Amino acid sequence: MFTPARRRGSETLDDPNADAALSLRSLRDVALANRLFGGKRAVLVELGKLLRANPVGGTLTMLDVGTGLGDIPAAAAQLAAARGVHLRAIGLERAPQLASAAAKQCHHAVAGDAMMLPFADGAVNIVICSQVLHHFDGADAIRLLQECTRVARTAVIVGDLRRSWLAVAGLWLSSFVLGFHPVSRHDGVVSVLRGYTAAELRVLVREATGCHCKVSSGWGFRLSAIWTPSIRHS
Repeated sequence: MFTPARRRGSETLDDPNADAALSLRSLRDVALANRLFGGKRAVLVELGKLLRANPVGGTLTMLDVGTGLGDIPAAAAQLAAARGVHLRAIGLERAPQLASAAAKQCHHAVAGDAMMLPFADGAVNIVICSQVLHHFDGADAIRLLQECTRVARTAVIVGDLRRSWLAVAGLWLSSFVLGFHPVSRHDGVVSVLRGYTAAELRVLVREATGCHCKVSSGWGFRLSAIWTPSIRHS
């Protein structure tokens, strides 16, 4: 099945003035979809590779940009603990109400702007940005990747959607079975159509950061990209 052209679209919850209660309701749907359809797994697989290279008993810091309900930092901390690594996970959300909700699962959560992360250069070992990049286009997408790279000391992991008509159909049908809110259903379909191909993601990372990244395709029409801030193309 051919890949649709990437679309800009408009997601209800991209509106910074979106109702907080509706945002939390939709984020629960997003967390469920990521758990069932590979979004969480895509970034945790890459994180696992980094943890295997870290000495047992070591300590790492991690920032999850656009953390939602903090489910990825919570899972990341558990994964690290199982391997003898202490992971201090920080979640970032744009709205204070959402950051407060995420704090229930993160070691710490902050409200901040992904376009201007409130952290110093190289402040954390690992930056994760899962299912967020497709919400941005053009200069904003580039700025987001640059900010993630600026803050990371060891690695950046980006997880996102692989654009496909089959993924659109699967999301639409499963949303009824899973009882998603209509806004979640609408935004989910738009998100898939705003997703990437592996080649597009690779080029975007290179153009934004100058870094060499490895892009992998995963189950559930997911993509993951990982790179080291200090390793750049010549």
